[in-house]
Amino acid sequence: MTTLETIYTPVGGYAPDFELPGIDERVHHLRRYLEKFRAVGVIFICNHCPYVSLYLDKLKKIQGEFTGSGFSLIGMNGCDANKYPTESFENMKAFAEHHRLNFPYLWDSTQDVTRSFGAIKTPMAFLIDSHGMVRYKGQIDSYPQAPSSAKDDYLRNAIAALFKSQAINPQETEAIGTTLIWRN
Repeated sequence: MTTLETIYTPVGGYAPDFELPGIDERVHHLRRYLEKFRAVGVIFICNHCPYVSLYLDKLKKIQGEFTGSGFSLIGMNGCDANKYPTESFENMKAFAEHHRLNFPYLWDSTQDVTRSFGAIKTPMAFLIDSHGMVRYKGQIDSYPQAPSSAKDDYLRNAIAALFKSQAINPQETEAIGTTLIWRN
């Protein structure tokens, strides 16, 4: 059995900076997003996860709701495309086009960024303020089987609280979804 080193990025700690390719053929740098936006939501997603499929509409709505307030989502795929060919960069492009994603979708082919964040499942959300600090991490909402029926919109509420300079509660929830596919 192979043990993988994961760096756990705690709430209140600084998010790991990254420079990764997006499906738009541009390189995306977290620091540039933080200079431009009041907050950034990094969502670890992948093409094959049924939980991600359940959340795509909700994520697009969150992006639409908060984009005018200085917010951007960033989808990040850190799954091993060698073990799961559906996760290839070309398949990411097709996935984003098919689902009409309204936020950038980045590829972490080395899995270094994914490990640095401490992401373990898809989907898993990290809300980062303009100073680069993680303010929330975990589930998108409280009901992954039917996101439209959720009682607690954790990510949406965290973004709203951050923009109102209010306390975020809860700051962390346990991620529920598909386990990330790691390289050996």
